[in-house]
Amino acid sequence: MTAAIISDIHANLEALKTVLKSIEQYGVDTIYCLGDIVGYGPNPNECIELVRDKCDHVLIGNHDYAAIGKTNIEYFNQYAKAAAYWTREHLTPGNKDYLASLPFTHQNDEMLMVHASPTNPAHWYYVLNPYDAQIEMQAFNQPLCFIGHSHVPVIYSESDVFRGAYYTFEAGKKYIVNAGSVGQPRDGNYKACYALYDLREKSLNYIRLEYEVQKTYSKILKAGLPPFLAERLLKGY
Repeated sequence: MTAAIISDIHANLEALKTVLKSIEQYGVDTIYCLGDIVGYGPNPNECIELVRDKCDHVLIGNHDYAAIGKTNIEYFNQYAKAAAYWTREHLTPGNKDYLASLPFTHQNDEMLMVHASPTNPAHWYYVLNPYDAQIEMQAFNQPLCFIGHSHVPVIYSESDVFRGAYYTFEAGKKYIVNAGSVGQPRDGNYKACYALYDLREKSLNYIRLEYEVQKTYSKILKAGLPPFLAERLLKGY
């Protein structure tokens, strides 16, 4: 059994299509989306519709929440705020209703999934370092917690931090796993990122993929979104 975990698409249709095509080639059993389908990018409706069609379990992220007017965006930076207002204006009523229907968490005996942090999924805390991770590990009982939000693929154990491509989990330990970002990576690598989790082998692969980033760049500019949101895609920051 293999699960694909995607997160932080941010209305980047080209990256999402590339990732979904890759997932098809691996023949996964389940696709999870950890939220932030929209925000920053030029194709919010198309991305929502693809996620709704292809993903088995979908969570809401802070930018999704902002796009339907459910959260205060005053703490957003100027670019995120501009994108949130733009997205609100361009979402169809049906897609707004879909985002409003999404839960904050999904869990089973083996894993908890949230967009931001397990201690308070609706408050969008960041897990940015081992200290944050140790605090957050007290909030769940399963071996694994999958998150997104920071756009950086990283695995925190109770004693270590892993930033590579392949990892094998040890029995009896707890982990927080950031799936990285499909549509706006921020680890210095512009390639789209998602995670493949093998439930039998207890192992995880981070998959990085080239996509038509210049096409997304041009579409952001054409849409009238802040140019900074296009420029950062080329550098992965």
